[in-house]
Amino acid sequence: MPVAIITGAGRGIGAATARMAAARGYAVAVNYLRDRAAAEAVAQSITSAGGRALAVQGDAGSETDILRLFETTEKEFGLITALVNNAGIAERLCRLEDLTADEIERMFRVNVTGAILCAREAVRRMSTKHGGGGGAIVNISSRAAKLGSPGEWVHYAASKGAIDTLTIGLAREVASDGIRVNAVAPGLVDTGFHASVGAPDRPARLSPGIPMGRAARPEEIAEAVCWLLSPAASYVTGAILEVGGGR
Repeated sequence: MPVAIITGAGRGIGAATARMAAARGYAVAVNYLRDRAAAEAVAQSITSAGGRALAVQGDAGSETDILRLFETTEKEFGLITALVNNAGIAERLCRLEDLTADEIERMFRVNVTGAILCAREAVRRMSTKHGGGGGAIVNISSRAAKLGSPGEWVHYAASKGAIDTLTIGLAREVASDGIRVNAVAPGLVDTGFHASVGAPDRPARLSPGIPMGRAARPEEIAEAVCWLLSPAASYVTGAILEVGGGR
């Protein structure tokens, strides 16, 4: 059975991806930071459907927690074959001049450093050069990386630009190791992420500006992630798949 670690999987895109991956045969480590009940509900929904899942607490911005996440998953399920770098924060909606250094550093620690460390641990385990059997990594980027998100979260957009660069560079670095690395760049998605930055009305407010006229459902992003993880995408690496409704 293939084994996937999905960071930030207690809600939104991560939760939808965890459920979908499990339905397609993966044993899933459902990583979360604080909301244990939500993560355990995701894991329970998977096991109730006959799948295998484990909720694993850990800060995606902490190397110690990341190491524990990988070790716990390996101990429970065996060889890790897939990683979805989904965990991310934006701190708040504001202009760049209103940010504090602490906010910027915390966001980059989770969104960029954490993703790189998770990818490092995945490569160490998946690489055929290290005795692994290969695997796939999917990073969650954002259309913000291309749009810049002025007046809202230029800082977040910059962190996702780093994720795009990580995806392209790492894909080329480990292609001969049997590892594919891709990214999904969602546009506006109707999740609780917007409420967490103080803008619960953001999906409704911005939807008229999207050519398709609506925000995405988390499951629509999960479909793209699961395709990139699957053998159907066996010749796809270094790609950044935009799922933005035309925006």
